Amino acid sequence: MELNKYIDHTNLKNTATLKDIEKLCNEAIEYNFASVCVYPYYVPLASKLLKKSNVEVCTVIGFPSGMSTKEAKVYEAIDAVEKGAKEIDMVINIAALKNKDYKYVKEEIEEVRDAIDGNTLKVIIETCLLTPKEIIKMTEICNETFVNFIKTSTGFSEYGARVEDVELINKYKNDLLEIKASGGIRDIDTMEDMINAGATRIGTSSGVKIMSGHCECKNHTCHCKEEK
Repeated sequence: MELNKYIDHTNLKNTATLKDIEKLCNEAIEYNFASVCVYPYYVPLASKLLKKSNVEVCTVIGFPSGMSTKEAKVYEAIDAVEKGAKEIDMVINIAALKNKDYKYVKEEIEEVRDAIDGNTLKVIIETCLLTPKEIIKMTEICNETFVNFIKTSTGFSEYGARVEDVELINKYKNDLLEIKASGGIRDIDTMEDMINAGATRIGTSSGVKIMSGHCECKNHTCHCKEEK
């Protein structure tokens, strides 16, 4: 298992500086992470720094509340892709879900999906604010809209990813939909618990710490821990 390829190396602090994002991207290149996840403001910089690497640029849309209009989210997503983003993590309109306005929720997802020219779409549902029935409903909507990932959390609400929520999503998702667990994942044990529950991508700001604990040699894609 190449744990590094599960990781979206993340810095979504609103105080992040140019140097912080440069450090994030350099770490992502060193460890060959799946992507870096940054605010739209830093997409051009991240795209430039990662141009010659295999690391994708990921950004967040409607973040963190999800309460902007679908038209605003579509514009934000198009702008991010034009500036170099390859992966879009969009927060759903949680109020619309609570109102049982499933048509709006589905249309919002579809409009963003269709606007990003085949790039990866991850739908953030903020599991900590949802009931189990609402998590199941959102999993079904993500199945129906053929998005790439359903993502547990922004990391900016009451709590982040929980194993039981990932397991619930995994039970109801189709074979095409993948799960991104995000929020509060800061160590190797928690990361492996999420993967065992069904996650195929991990959003974390602790990627270097996790990989440093996982691997005692300098080959960041090795299997030394598994071989012990």
